[in-house]
Amino acid sequence: MGSYNDTTGDVVDNGFEVPGDDAARVVRRDDAVRAAVEQGLLGPADPIVGLLDVTGIRQSAAALRAAFDAVTAPGTPVLHAFAVKATPLVPVLALLREEGIGAEVASPGELALARAAGLRPEMTVLDSPAKTPAELREALALGIAVNADNPQELDRIDGLILPHSPKGVGGAPIATSRSPLGIRVNPQVGGGSIEATSTATATSKFGVALRDEGAREWVVRAYQDRPWLTRLHAHTGSQGIPLSLMTQGVAETYALAEEINRRIGRRQIDTLDIGGGLPVNFASDATAPTYAQYARLLSEAVPGLFDGRYGLVTEFGRSLLAKHGTIVARVEYAKSAGGRPVAVTHAGVQVATRTVYVPGSWPLRIAAYDGKGRPKEGPAVVQDVAGPACFSGDLLAEASALPLLEQGDYAAALDTGAYYFAHHYAYNSLARPGVYGFVPDDAGGVAFATVRETQSLDEIVAESGGAHATSLTTLRAPKRR
Repeated sequence: MGSYNDTTGDVVDNGFEVPGDDAARVVRRDDAVRAAVEQGLLGPADPIVGLLDVTGIRQSAAALRAAFDAVTAPGTPVLHAFAVKATPLVPVLALLREEGIGAEVASPGELALARAAGLRPEMTVLDSPAKTPAELREALALGIAVNADNPQELDRIDGLILPHSPKGVGGAPIATSRSPLGIRVNPQVGGGSIEATSTATATSKFGVALRDEGAREWVVRAYQDRPWLTRLHAHTGSQGIPLSLMTQGVAETYALAEEINRRIGRRQIDTLDIGGGLPVNFASDATAPTYAQYARLLSEAVPGLFDGRYGLVTEFGRSLLAKHGTIVARVEYAKSAGGRPVAVTHAGVQVATRTVYVPGSWPLRIAAYDGKGRPKEGPAVVQDVAGPACFSGDLLAEASALPLLEQGDYAAALDTGAYYFAHHYAYNSLARPGVYGFVPDDAGGVAFATVRETQSLDEIVAESGGAHATSLTTLRAPKRR
């Protein structure tokens, strides 16, 4: 298994044996790739698919719930809200809902997906740095929890829920709202190894920057003036963030809640939203760090968080889904350049955008399968695994050592269940791949269910303005008289 480095937030593959649940996941993955080829989901006519391990997703959801149940006082209200941005697919959200997981949404689109998946308002949290008046009005009318990102947004909320406030934010004020309301703060504890996804830096765009002059006092006054503000939110974690830094961010948020309640003289803040961002091990099949490790660390560092005085909300995304997804692409051609073998596949920048453009921060492991979908044997050969897009940097992996990929084989990008095949980048008008969930069946095989169908050419044309083909050719400026 891999070892977790809490200094960098990364996991290094030590070549150790993968433990039980993780080893079982590898077996399910190999069976699913073979079955996808045998059942015709993957082949010359459908050269790329996304596969989701339903069993693994259920196990991750159960592990998350169990980890926090183990350290939380009995009866404490806890909502684990999946960060929809990680895998915005309605069947995935419905599966997580069945497993007791809610939804954290950050746009009208994500809220629509959550509602389509049957997520109730009380299991939904709205976070976004750019909420419009219409978004806020909808959330407040539905009773969805809202974390205000900044003073201007809090002013908007004032205008929507207080009868005496100005009505210049999209209509008459809402007389009452069931929405739990809070403020998002940035504890400014620092960033991790990936700057672009670090949310608690000194200059992060998210939340109220607590260490800026006057900011902490403004937050305290905001709660003093608004008895209906009952939550406090911060999100420090992300890929490349060490657990120690995540814990520090939670500790400082807890300390602020205690200060606010003490200065008000009562327990006004009753719920802490500690965000998510548990990093994922992309170096091996081992799950590291685990939810249990993080929950224990939090309970040791911030014991008051779990003594029952505060309800809890978490917002994990990548860590719930990443290791349960695989992108599998057919090798269309095998060639060489400069003496190095190159496998040209159908998976590249359109499904692995971050990896292609920033490979140092987002490397992927590649597994080789033969033309029948079986794990490929043979000596490791240093080779490039290329995508189909028309630019030279479209590489899933560069100088990767694996059994030599040949025409008709399959290359699988591992740990891609979050932020990969559900975040299509329409370079070269490449189609969104089909996505299928899988479980072992009673006969020792694999059963599949469609999560999202492969995008058709007609759909590509429609998204590209096909219905307005003549709109520019018929547009004429008025003739001057």
